[in-house]
Amino acid sequence: MRRIWVLACCVVLSPMAGLTGCGSKAPSPPSRSPAPATQSIVVFAAASLKPTFTQIGERFKTDNPGANVDFNFAGSSDLATQLTQGATADVFASADTAQMDTVAGAGLTTGKPVNFASNTLAIVTAPGNPKGVTSFADLTKPGLSVVVCQQPVPCGAAAQRIEDKTGVQLNPVSEEPNVTDVLNKVTTGQADAGLVYLTDAANAADKVTTVDFPEAADAVNVYPIAVLKNAAQPALAQKFVDLVTGEPGQKILDQAGFKKP
Repeated sequence: MRRIWVLACCVVLSPMAGLTGCGSKAPSPPSRSPAPATQSIVVFAAASLKPTFTQIGERFKTDNPGANVDFNFAGSSDLATQLTQGATADVFASADTAQMDTVAGAGLTTGKPVNFASNTLAIVTAPGNPKGVTSFADLTKPGLSVVVCQQPVPCGAAAQRIEDKTGVQLNPVSEEPNVTDVLNKVTTGQADAGLVYLTDAANAADKVTTVDFPEAADAVNVYPIAVLKNAAQPALAQKFVDLVTGEPGQKILDQAGFKKP
């Protein structure tokens, strides 16, 4: 009778124990594969590229699971100085060829830089253009506070080329280290007018009134991009460059107002 009782116990208890049976141990949970390690690239890019490159960066992360991109946005001349003084990054995108030439001339690029976009200056004023600025020469009106980019920042260099060609010499109240700061001076009312890129003016939307002027066509800036020689992730860096220069990146740049190089 004792043997029969023991067998019955096994039959009754086994459903409660699932598939363990009499005297067996519960199975260990299945092991999980470790999550792939995140690989990051560092991109030094002109301040005027911030909205578009941020969007391209999201596309890059979608196309490359486990990859991340960290941006350093600033004036191209500042970025070039940082790189030639030892800063490390994977990719450099400049707002003109002069600053890229500085970096390439220091032997810091891999291969030939690729031109991927171009941009043109425009005048921005407070909404409604209360000071009645209609031309480049109007920026010299008495009592008009004007801000520009400092040199050799590409937007400042472009403004200087226009001054040299037209003979119109500006007297800015401030020279900013990048185009974003110029725009901010106007949108916050610290200046009546400023010279920024068309893409920055478009991004500001109704915060400014944009005044195009024909002389800007003589000072178009071409944007190059390159993988840097000391890139920690050269393969991923090249993928980012390919994205910028390929159809997806070009579409984003076009929608933001950039033109072909």
